[in-house]
Amino acid sequence: MNPETLLQIDRVIHEKGRLGIMSMLAASPGLTFIELRETLQMTDGNLTTHIRTLQEAGYVAVAKSYRNNRRLTTVSMTTGGHRAFRDYLALLERIVRDAKPR
Repeated sequence: MNPETLLQIDRVIHEKGRLGIMSMLAASPGLTFIELRETLQMTDGNLTTHIRTLQEAGYVAVAKSYRNNRRLTTVSMTTGGHRAFRDYLALLERIVRDAKPR
């Protein structure tokens, strides 16, 4: 395997918590903060930090609104986030394929 391939891994996505967020958002048009927190079993602070990192990279968008007089935070994947996630998965597939014995 070419070690250069490993250096191409998107570190923003590759971290376990952010990979979980991106995986969930790839399968949904948007999820609430609570849905993400409960499914991924993260603390509020941890999830907030990961979402902020993904948002700064342009991978997710955050919308704040109100439902039943309560604040509602919804997270969705941006077009750039979908592209980055597809590229990330394709790179992982290539790494796995190259690592298989011939």
